[in-house]
Order: sequence, then C-alpha cells, then structure tokens
Amino acid sequence: MSRPLVTLSYAQTLDGRLATRSGSSQWISGTESLRFSHELRAASDALMVGVGTVLADDPRLTVRLVPGTDPLRVIVDSRLRLPDNAAVLRDGAAVGTLIACTSAAPQQRRVQLAECGVTLIETPALADGRVDLAYLLAILAERGIATLMVEGGAQLITSLLRHRLADRLALTVAPKILGTGIAAVGDLGIEHLDDACLLEGVTLTHYGVDLIIEGHLRYRHVGSATETGSP
Repeated sequence: MSRPLVTLSYAQTLDGRLATRSGSSQWISGTESLRFSHELRAASDALMVGVGTVLADDPRLTVRLVPGTDPLRVIVDSRLRLPDNAAVLRDGAAVGTLIACTSAAPQQRRVQLAECGVTLIETPALADGRVDLAYLLAILAERGIATLMVEGGAQLITSLLRHRLADRLALTVAPKILGTGIAAVGDLGIEHLDDACLLEGVTLTHYGVDLIIEGHLRYRHVGSATETGSP
C-alpha cells in the first residue's frame, strides 16, 4: 500500500518531555531551531498533528519564518473536537485543512466544518475508537501527498513509531530538564533491545543552544501488530 514519506519532527527536553505536567510546551526550543522546523514545513506537502496538540497550543501550522508555501494541514480528530475558533480554521485557513475522523464524529459537527471549507475524511475506527493511520496515509498518497511532516502530539508520534509508519526523524533536543511531564514517546511494546527502533545515517546540528538529531528510522522486527491508530 502506497503512503507518503513520513518525517517525525518535534522538540523535547533532555529528559524526553514534550511539555510540563500541566501541558505547557511553548516554547521548549529556541528561535534558531524553530526556524529549522519552518524549513521542514516549507519542504513538506502536508503537516499532521493530533487534535490534542491543537487544543493545547492552537498552532497555525503555516510557514512563517522562511520563504515557502504552506503545507496542507492534517488534523487527526476521531470525534471532531476541534473548536470553531482554532487557528487552523480562522481567516480562510479551513480551506487548506483536512480533518480525519471516524464514524463516531457527530453529523452536525461534520456539516458545520464542511460549511467552513474543511475537507473531512472518515477512516475506519479501530477497536479503541481511534483513527486508522495506515488507512489515512494511503488516502493522503492517493491525493498526491508525497511527503508528510508530523509535529505531534505524543499519542500520534507513539502510534506511528509503534506500527512502523514513520520513515525519518528530525528531533530537536533543548538543554532543559523537566522531570515529570508529558513524554514524547509512549509504550512501543518493546521488551528487548534487539527490537528497538534504530536511527541510521545520523547527523547532529546545533541551532543556537538546541541540538537537531536527524536520521532514517529502521525497524529490526516488524512484529505482529496490524492496527495503527491515533485520536
């Protein structure tokens, strides 16, 4: 099944946190590395986040710090919790926004979003009610999306890694320690080191005080999991 080249790109602390325990995450990284993220946005056909990231940070998901065209915004939102005042819907942004939901999404909300200009895609619901990410990626490929950048949140990052759907990693590590907080990556079902996700062709680049780690993801063991989901 064809799918886009998927790059995970997010910022975390030295101890692997995306945010504090209260959910505060702006800004973990510095200005220089933020510019790098916008360069990746400009080079991508589409940019995907989970609805939890939108609810917490209300990002615009546009290219602002460098020249370039805004990517298609893709929001994974199984029950259409996205609020009307979200930045990805304001000022005409809805026309460039695609939302992936499931049959659990209320019909009235579907109509409201469609009237705003949003493109809705319904995917099969997995056993836990989440969006089928493999199905979604296949649909994006059919729509001509060749490169997809994923910025978060933790559930989406974890699902893509757990089910071997991510191809590249561009990780920003900020010199900060939070202790308790939201972990960037959750349970991947890995019990042995031999099953770890590997990063190959690694490059290390300093952007201000932050360190960018880039490389290609390789999975030694595919495992038996077949379902790929996120909120």
